[in-house]
Amino acid sequence: MAHLRSRRRLALAVPVVLSLTASLGFLPVAASAAEPAAPVARAADGPNLAYVVNTKSTDRHTIGAVTKAVSKAGGTVVVTYRKIGVIVVHSANPSFGAEIRAVRGVRSAGATRTTPLVAAGTTDEGAADYLTAAEAAKVKAVSARTPESEPLEADQWDLRSIGADKAAKINPGSRKVTVAVIDTGVDDTHPDLAPNFSASQSANCVGGVADTSAGAWRPYTAEDYHGTHVAGEIAAARNGIGVAGVAPGVKVAGIKVSDPNNGLFYPESVVCAFVFAADHGVEITNNSYYVDPWLYNCMGDPDQRAIVDAVNRAQLYATKKGTLNLASAGNSSHDLDSDAIVDDSSPDDSTAVTRTIDPHECFDVPTQLPGVVTVSATGVDNVKSYYSTYGNGVIDIAAPGGDRKYQIPDTPSKNGRILSTMPNGEYAFLQGTSMASPHAAGVAALLKSKHPKATPAQLQTLLKVQANNPGCPASYDQDGDGTQDAVCEGGKRVNGFFGFGIVDALRAVK
Repeated sequence: MAHLRSRRRLALAVPVVLSLTASLGFLPVAASAAEPAAPVARAADGPNLAYVVNTKSTDRHTIGAVTKAVSKAGGTVVVTYRKIGVIVVHSANPSFGAEIRAVRGVRSAGATRTTPLVAAGTTDEGAADYLTAAEAAKVKAVSARTPESEPLEADQWDLRSIGADKAAKINPGSRKVTVAVIDTGVDDTHPDLAPNFSASQSANCVGGVADTSAGAWRPYTAEDYHGTHVAGEIAAARNGIGVAGVAPGVKVAGIKVSDPNNGLFYPESVVCAFVFAADHGVEITNNSYYVDPWLYNCMGDPDQRAIVDAVNRAQLYATKKGTLNLASAGNSSHDLDSDAIVDDSSPDDSTAVTRTIDPHECFDVPTQLPGVVTVSATGVDNVKSYYSTYGNGVIDIAAPGGDRKYQIPDTPSKNGRILSTMPNGEYAFLQGTSMASPHAAGVAALLKSKHPKATPAQLQTLLKVQANNPGCPASYDQDGDGTQDAVCEGGKRVNGFFGFGIVDALRAVK
């Protein structure tokens, strides 16, 4: 359940990304050869893998020809997203990727996993700390001293740190704005989520095909709590029951993308989620994960390149339909503006290998895709959380994600993490950039409520304008050992720790 985030934004490293086919944002790929002759033999006993096949065009002729070639190469089409030219395929032919990449009309294609299909890619840091009945009683006693406060709000230092408690009295957000949580599923039966949940904009996208049957969006088990926690941070209702969200008046939807067997977030599921959100009128998506199985997808590898291409097409499609996408920056405490990063966690669905990657050529998805808002994490003292990734020119904004080590709030529980909703009506503390991104998404929802005609690009600008930037600290020696734990580069206006600054919900509604 602890997947990270990473690297310099794709649009900066690949400046031609949008110039090739602006309508879809296709990525550049070497020219494809003519369609090959049928191979002499098909290996049907290889591992049954999932693939994304990305076409050069979305016209019916091209997609039709590629579909025929998929079958000829031993593949079975799972779903075709004609609007973005992405075909999800299953194949047991070990040569399928190489064969289909050589077909005229295919821009890129590759496997989305390294292990066979069988009957955790989030950015939270550490295990959940559930609020006990005794602790809850203590918090409720303190909360009761503040008029119009939710019963557990005394422990929500994060709301006060960005003025969300005061903002709710001015504008709690519009029912016409929906934030979709692309994650492990959302328990819409939770009393703090039920009032604001949008079932018509929710689905289970696991495997690449949207399932909208009742309850399909819910988590598999109580251990798949991540999405429910995130949803509460965004839009838990002010209904006198438990906690409050940053934008308690907006709607929240759940789009489940986590694999039931290993909890991973595979590319085809995420492609489905972005397209589904766009086609169902979602204004904002929150993405507190990275797309598995690669922490960094290197453009020199055909499989990883195809993953970047497919997910990029999907999120650009959503953006063009009016959806703003936000993503967590990651918990590796990497400097995303450095020259090299050691990745010892990929692939995470089989045996990981240690590799040193060039972060200007290997990308974290969807965090580094063009137009996606990248969010770093802070604690109660408005200092970068010890685990949060950072990087000048990479981070767009910062938001409360919690810090249990070095930034302890003066709250009843004295817990530096974020308190929010959990499955089965419970509450717990979590920390991570997974928690920072939904705080920013909540502020974005407030901005969209106030400026309903704002485009995703305009919303992103508004997010940056309303933020407060504390500037780079003189020292960042959190453990006091005399060594800087991270180096912040940049100025007061924009820097590597906070981007344009920490979000401010009160300024957003004013």
